[in-house]
Amino acid sequence: MTAPSARKHAYSAGASCCAQQALIEQYAPLVSKIAWHLLARLPANVQIEDLMQAGMMGLLEAQKNFDDSKGASFETFAGIRIRGAMLDDVRKGDWVPRSVHRGSRRISEAIRKVEAKTGSEAKDCEIAAELDISISEYYAMLSASRGSRLLSLEELLQDSEAPGFAAESELPASPLSQLENERFEQALAAAIDELPEREKLVLSLYYDEGLNLKEIGQVLSVSESRVCQLHSQCAARLRARLSDWQEANQGSVKKRSRRRPQ
Repeated sequence: MTAPSARKHAYSAGASCCAQQALIEQYAPLVSKIAWHLLARLPANVQIEDLMQAGMMGLLEAQKNFDDSKGASFETFAGIRIRGAMLDDVRKGDWVPRSVHRGSRRISEAIRKVEAKTGSEAKDCEIAAELDISISEYYAMLSASRGSRLLSLEELLQDSEAPGFAAESELPASPLSQLENERFEQALAAAIDELPEREKLVLSLYYDEGLNLKEIGQVLSVSESRVCQLHSQCAARLRARLSDWQEANQGSVKKRSRRRPQ
């Protein structure tokens, strides 16, 4: 490398480093806000420093992949990438016991059965009865599943990508995939719209308004632990109501994949 080109390379590297530092300083409050928001719903062994570090990596990835021609603001795009990076880091830790996953599935299946029998929203006492446990045991199951259900619900709500959010593979989605995503969005929106009012409000306050559990409890005049239970029950209810749609959709995808081009 010649002297002029070496100087040019060093200048470019220095400028890039300064740009990254400026980006981190500008959006550090956003990373911190998302980290503390998630921490309130995660087990005690998850450290805020780990979330912050993962979030900063997500911020830098957002800078690399952002396309302002897609219509989304950088802050909105970065927020999704930051949150996703934090959740990916938590998932790698594999901190959710299998028993918790089994409990979550049992709750969803119980809700599905009760609502199929009654044709109306499954109440806490009805779900507990279907599980053949006491109401206090049911609430304990909900509290134990709150962390795993947080991840599942966030994945559920973020499956459809907002305008400007490129797919991780950077490959264009096929027309079939786009159609299936649109149908899933419609099914999800309908399932959320049919939630009990209190559960729907918890979703709105947590995901749309960015309130933490304590703040939501103050709005609803209930304890923070009760908000945890409502959030977990809400996620289980959505999973139960979308299971039929998911099974039917997977079946149609398999049928279409068997067709050979003429």
